[in-house]
Amino acid sequence: MRSQLRKFTQFANGLLPHETRYLMSCHKFQDEERLHILQQVDYNARNINQFRPYDTSIDKRKYNHLATWIKTRLQQADVDNHYAWMLDLEGKINNDSIDPTEEKQLIRAVKKYVHPKFYFRKFYELLSTYHDFILIRLRYADQSLIADFLDTYADQYRRANEVADELRKVASEVVKQYSGQPIDSMRWASWLNDVFFDESLEGYLRYQALVRLVFISHNYRQYDGMRAPFDYLDKRFECGEFYSKRLLINYYNNRLMMHAGFSEYEKAVRYGYLSVRSETHDYLHYVNNLCAVLLRQDRAQEALQLMQRASAIAKQTKNMHNRVGFVAFNIRTLLANGMHKQAEQYGSIFLAAYPKEVARHRWHLFYSVYFEALLECGQAEKLIKTAKKNKLIERERELQTSKYRVPMLGVYHVIAQYQEGMISLDDIKQKLQKIGVSATGDQLQESKWSTKTKKLIRWVPQLAGDLMHWGYKPVESVVL
Repeated sequence: MRSQLRKFTQFANGLLPHETRYLMSCHKFQDEERLHILQQVDYNARNINQFRPYDTSIDKRKYNHLATWIKTRLQQADVDNHYAWMLDLEGKINNDSIDPTEEKQLIRAVKKYVHPKFYFRKFYELLSTYHDFILIRLRYADQSLIADFLDTYADQYRRANEVADELRKVASEVVKQYSGQPIDSMRWASWLNDVFFDESLEGYLRYQALVRLVFISHNYRQYDGMRAPFDYLDKRFECGEFYSKRLLINYYNNRLMMHAGFSEYEKAVRYGYLSVRSETHDYLHYVNNLCAVLLRQDRAQEALQLMQRASAIAKQTKNMHNRVGFVAFNIRTLLANGMHKQAEQYGSIFLAAYPKEVARHRWHLFYSVYFEALLECGQAEKLIKTAKKNKLIERERELQTSKYRVPMLGVYHVIAQYQEGMISLDDIKQKLQKIGVSATGDQLQESKWSTKTKKLIRWVPQLAGDLMHWGYKPVESVVL
């Protein structure tokens, strides 16, 4: 392949399906070759594993022109670019450095305004700042135009701020519930749904409402209410609305979670790979979610390759919530690939380096997989000491108010005590049954065999009949 097509191919491979669909809907190409290239770009974006090479017989200048056109169209549609433009103008207005050309652009934006823009509130605040700037300079014509805009949309601005305040309250409750506190965030679901579908509100607030709906759905493992919002948003992205690469990738991750919730794993994996196509601020979070789905499908080697590609970014991130999650899923991935010693060493080294961070961020997820690695490596004594030092069994009991959490630390701790001769077989049966029933109640009898159940039997073969009777199945949930 020509070197220039390698460059274009690399650029095109970073495009997302909704981006190329939008480009297909807004182009006006008369040149058949340029249209053919764009169609090829769209095909490759939509078919991740069916790449078709680009035609090397077409003049390379047409590839260059098309790449420039694609960048320009996406930049024009990008709501984050518009937000950055507003921030830049606001700063220049505040320090009296805005130039006449930029003022003309702002006045033109006011005259062409169609309500509501994605970042309506920021645009309103920008114009409020600009109004003060021109008022003191006695520019009556422009001042009248801006004042009319501010008066016309004053009520909408006040209402949008009220909605924003409520969304902050919802976020606080949802996150507290996610962290284990007994809060009923479902009471917000109907209101959030109304906010999302309210086309008189700015897009930013509507998307924030959707994010909170996703959180609530995950907290309750109830995803039925997400299909309609996602289908609606899917169409908006295709039309170039709500668009920024950041939001589109976040949307793909949210769809992964919804499809995983419905056990639609092939769809979840597809959206997961789309979500990690670009390295955004939340890239590591998206990698963790994709890894969880791959492991659930027994695609361990694929998951290992994914984690290896992301390992350098994981070492650099300042977000310890995502980093601890990454380490936990990496341990799980190593275990799934039979790399037990590597998993134990990896977990031990990280825990020794970041004990406070593990205690503060995703500690239950981390210790669940770390304890599994210790048992796989025959280090039951180390497991017991670690649990005692960090008071993990006591901390886990505090989480058992949620029916979606299975107390695996307690299970592994009991197994370790038995292996160390600290309790008898009858003791372990009683403890496991008590732990299981207290965690999941009637659902315990309905659950099926899982990979971890089989591991419990391998560690203590005498438990086979009892585990089958109890129906042990530790929950493997997608992370949020």
